[in-house]
Amino acid sequence: MLPLNQYTKNIRHDFMKATFGEKEAHKNPFIQFERWLEDAVKGAVQEPNAMVLSTANKKGKPTSRVVLLRGLKSHCFTFFTNYQSKKGAEIQENPYACLLFFWPELERQIRIEGKIVKATDLVSNAYFASRPHESQIGACASPQSTVIKNREVLEKNTVLLQEQYPTKVPRPKNWGGYVLQANYYEFWQGRESRLHDRICYSLQKNKTWKKQRVAP
Repeated sequence: MLPLNQYTKNIRHDFMKATFGEKEAHKNPFIQFERWLEDAVKGAVQEPNAMVLSTANKKGKPTSRVVLLRGLKSHCFTFFTNYQSKKGAEIQENPYACLLFFWPELERQIRIEGKIVKATDLVSNAYFASRPHESQIGACASPQSTVIKNREVLEKNTVLLQEQYPTKVPRPKNWGGYVLQANYYEFWQGRESRLHDRICYSLQKNKTWKKQRVAP
């Protein structure tokens, strides 16, 4: 096998599965997102709702991580986390963020930009109640993003919480949902020779969407 540095330079994969043009792109980017998400589900993409969430602090220093899309409605995309995590702190300092879905099986990716707001207590309570008991315990046991001495800290917290809450677990106040309200979409379809199709939508002041092709 080649040294890894050389190997990364030599990786080549041409994209030939599909095309994506302005005419077939729906005028409403949310409907277009739903179409592609449905394709990903039908195409047996592993974790089709997995998305890279990129946030930045008030100084503009970015951080990215994979989270799961847990709700979507009319240009709003919901995920759940610990409000006191690093992502939570950055969202509080700078509410503008980006989501990235990458589905290599379909040679597609979608980038969505917008502003993040907190989900309502009603939404957060309902989703937390729907989670498996083990996941509810895990959300309470982990002081997400903080330094801990070792894994035993988590395991001890878990045992204590299981004894305290053998059935129903109340949602912690520091855990809940966020909603990204989209103002920009980019749909990327891989094409041959790196001449990919990129169709973008920008939200205008009159609340309409402007659709454009951009160069790959």
